[in-house]
This record gives sequence, structure tokens and C-alpha cells, in this order.
Amino acid sequence: MKHFKNLFLLLLITISLNSCNTAQLIEQWKNPEIDSLSISKVLIVGLTPNIEARKKFENQLKKELESRGIEAVISLDVFEPSFRIEKKSKEELKVIENILTTNYFDAVLLSKVKGVENRVIYSKNYISKESLDIKFKEDYYNHQEIIENPKYYEKYKIYNAETSLYCICPTKDRELIWKGSIDIIDPKSVDKTVDDYINLLMIALEEQNLLRKK
Repeated sequence: MKHFKNLFLLLLITISLNSCNTAQLIEQWKNPEIDSLSISKVLIVGLTPNIEARKKFENQLKKELESRGIEAVISLDVFEPSFRIEKKSKEELKVIENILTTNYFDAVLLSKVKGVENRVIYSKNYISKESLDIKFKEDYYNHQEIIENPKYYEKYKIYNAETSLYCICPTKDRELIWKGSIDIIDPKSVDKTVDDYINLLMIALEEQNLLRKK
């Protein structure tokens, strides 16, 4: 019984922690030909027009990777300002890959927001005791606000982000190692959003044996 209580408490703590996170891993893919990976030097690229968010994201991810013994370089320190604004051809990007290889990079972590969607939730608690112990007339009376109050529903945004890990080793093709789809839910703060995203990303890569633990 005590063991059951401990498991139940652990479950409640886990649910509580997840509910506070703005980032959720929706799906992931790992190259079936690769069991584990040892990265020595990686380029971090965050594709976003928001320079503040990009700087925060790349620098924090750099710290996390360096704490695991990996040399990490952010794109803001490598690419010229014009490069970050102008679109590049495949040929130009191929030249950049070759330059990275020459400078002993063996991987690139590319993160981007692929889309945004709106979700709608009820402003009332669906599973509260009050919502279960109720009769028809009470239910109707209590929810007439739906008809007259357009703010009864709360809209929030979900940003569909994706991070990809690429190998740029000189002896191999520039192949995709891992890809994860992460939803960023109704972000209010750049700091918290970046914290949640990177924490989730580190856990996912560790579980796939693509990143050593601290």
C-alpha cells in the first residue's frame, strides 16, 4: 500500500511538472542506422527573426552542450548579419557545410518554428466536482454566459517547432540523425519558453543516446 502511495505521489508530481511546461514533445524520429552518437563540435542555429529570442536560445543551448563536454558555437558568432537576413541557395549552403567540416565541426543543431495554430479552451473547469454534481436546469442556467459573453472561450497559440540534428562528418553524407517536433504552448516569456524547450530537447537527445548526460 505504501509503495502504491509513493507511485501515486510520483505520478502527481510528474503531472504537475508537465502542466507547467510550455514545451511538449509531439513526435520524434531517429536514424535507424545509428544507435548512438559522439559529438565533439556542433554549430547551433535558431531560425527566427526575433534576435532576442535567438540569442537567448543559442547561448543557453551552448551552455547545456558545453556542460556535457561538447564544443558548441552559435550561429550569431559565425554568420554575418547579411547572411541571417538574405535567403541562401543550396550551392551557397553547401559551401558553408564544407567550411564547417574544414573547421572540425561534426554536427549541426537546427531549430525552427514551422507554423502557428490557435486553440480554444473552455474557461470553466470541466472535471471539477461542481461540474459533475449538477442538474440540467443548473447546468443551463450557469452556462448562459456562453450566449452573451464572447470571452467565455479563451484562445491561445501553439507554435509548432522542430529541431533537427545533422551529421556533417567528412567521411559521411550530410545526413539527418534525429528530428523532434515540439509544440510551444501559449508562450508568455522568452526566458521560460527557452528554458522549457531546451530542457525537453536535452532529455529527448539523452534518451536516444545522441547526447551524453551531465
